Amino acid sequence: MATIVQERSRITAKGQTTVPKVVRQALGVSYGGEIAFVVDEQGVSVRRVETDEADPVIGAFLGFLEQDMLRHPENVAAFPAGLAKRMATLAEHIAVNPDEEIDGSVAL
Repeated sequence: MATIVQERSRITAKGQTTVPKVVRQALGVSYGGEIAFVVDEQGVSVRRVETDEADPVIGAFLGFLEQDMLRHPENVAAFPAGLAKRMATLAEHIAVNPDEEIDGSVAL
């Protein structure tokens, strides 16, 4: 099999390394993603870990919100039209491409 790209990464004294950006992109993983190292007769390979498990913290939080809205429907209100218009005005000159790759760190 022909090599498409080769990247180098140094292993620290703690056995840690940085997965190069091009490798993360090829694996389809980002911050918080999981990878698996597979050792077999062919050598060592790296694979993305596929998981269907939902984040339990987010699930619990969404459940809490749902129950709170059911108990207190008076607190659920439409987004104020004036605020929506102001936000649209502030952002109208900002070009956004949701398919564009994000370069650098992202705080969620």
